[in-house]
Amino acid sequence: MIEGVDTIFGYPGGAIMPIYDALYDYNEKLNHILVRHEQGGIHAGQGYARTSGKVGVVFATSGPGATNLVTGLADAQIDSTPLVCITGQVFAHLLGTDAFQETDVINITTPVTKWNYQVTDATEIPEVIAKAFYIAKSGRPGPVLIDITKNAQIQKFNFEGYTPCNHIRSYRPKPIVRQQYIQQAAELINQAKKPFIIWGQGVILGSAEQEFKTFVEKSGIPAAWTILGAGAIPTDHPLNVGMLGMHGNYGPNVLTNECDVLIAIGMRFDDRVTGRLDKYAKQAKVIHLDIDPAEIDKNVKSTVPVWGDCKETLPMLTELVERKVLTEWHDRFKEFTRQEIEAVIDNELNPTSDEMTMGEVIKQLNELTKGDAVIVTDVGQHQMVACRYANLNKTRSNVTSGGLGTMGFALPAAIGAKFGAQERDVIAIIGDGGFQMTLQELGTVMQSKVEIKIIILNNRFLGMVRQWQELFNSRRYSFVDIESPDFVAVAAAYGIAGKCISDRSDLQSALKEMMESKGAYLLEVMVTKENNVFPMVPQGCSVSEIRLK
Repeated sequence: MIEGVDTIFGYPGGAIMPIYDALYDYNEKLNHILVRHEQGGIHAGQGYARTSGKVGVVFATSGPGATNLVTGLADAQIDSTPLVCITGQVFAHLLGTDAFQETDVINITTPVTKWNYQVTDATEIPEVIAKAFYIAKSGRPGPVLIDITKNAQIQKFNFEGYTPCNHIRSYRPKPIVRQQYIQQAAELINQAKKPFIIWGQGVILGSAEQEFKTFVEKSGIPAAWTILGAGAIPTDHPLNVGMLGMHGNYGPNVLTNECDVLIAIGMRFDDRVTGRLDKYAKQAKVIHLDIDPAEIDKNVKSTVPVWGDCKETLPMLTELVERKVLTEWHDRFKEFTRQEIEAVIDNELNPTSDEMTMGEVIKQLNELTKGDAVIVTDVGQHQMVACRYANLNKTRSNVTSGGLGTMGFALPAAIGAKFGAQERDVIAIIGDGGFQMTLQELGTVMQSKVEIKIIILNNRFLGMVRQWQELFNSRRYSFVDIESPDFVAVAAAYGIAGKCISDRSDLQSALKEMMESKGAYLLEVMVTKENNVFPMVPQGCSVSEIRLK
């Protein structure tokens, strides 16, 4: 509790039983959420961390309990989510003997954690836990796993108090900011005729939203976001020109290859953002602001690397940039937006077909949430549609699996997100495929009484895979036609209210009923089966080769 922990997501078992026995005495001080699967627990921890800005804490037992955390650890590692996972382990003298429920969790999780450590002596526990929290939340955040053998859990020792960690020798979470790079970056920006800002989750992780907004507004530069950066400034901000990437907006993708200075802030040039690297922004001088020096020059060579926490570096840069109004350059983005509305957006949000589209569901939802809800998405077509069209007025409003693309993420992550932001509406938007990967977490919703809203956009396909098979495999639909149970009946079995609709005339009232309902609610919306998400940058193409259809 010294570390600010108020909620733990976990599942008990034999090897972690002593820790759970101690937890019994803290029933009134700590909120433990009993999940239905350890993967659900770690995704819930991620959702909690993403909305609260705090470290998510997860407990699991040894063997399969620990290995069930691996997908979530990998997801948290690539998306820079701070977690402390504590696993039980067999007695130290049994290590390496293939004892019951023994796995080498340290070697298994080394590639997918920021740090991991096995405790075999109880005297190490206070210092190791303190280090775990410090490492998880400092610098570029990430997941930490501490494996505690059972003998260490039951061992008695002279406890002299807990001291939070704020320094580890040889670990430098924040690089030293070099003033000369700030000056070089400002000079490039001030000379630019067509500068372009692209930002990612680093702005949010650094709590630098206000500093970023001030920089954008003073410089007058158009700015576009990666899906994890969404919400750092409001969707409707006049300098927010939209989403980057494979299914991002038309203008930001095409004009990446026309700008003269590209300013990347807290993002890592993921392949879904860059497309073909040998054809990415070759005409531009690149300024890259990042806290992790390993990301500088990893994918895109920078002209000026600005190492450091953007909460520090952005004000320094803002002070030196000139105030500008780039009318002609902004007009270029507006023209591409007009083309995209005409070719894609209008048909998606205002369809004339009999069947509903995913986009019109998001449009109607926006009218009810006013952009103030937390939107949690799974992975697939619905994810791209929600990220493209959901209005986000506040930071920490878009919770999704970005780098790993984990189907099954949304339901448990929404549970955690609600515990991390209890004053906000939390809406999980999920496909019919991904929902079936973790639907057992409806049991967690039932028992914890967490008031989340669930929208299943059901197109009766594994939609994103089907889209690729249509476009690139001559419509050879190989094992993507998925049958589903009666989701409303499944929810009812867990005591959760729900409804299924297939007619457009019912959409507005059904969404209103969902939002006004007390407790959790599941709404299944039957949408058109073979609708594709556009624009799209085909794999292997440059961002300027983005397709509108």
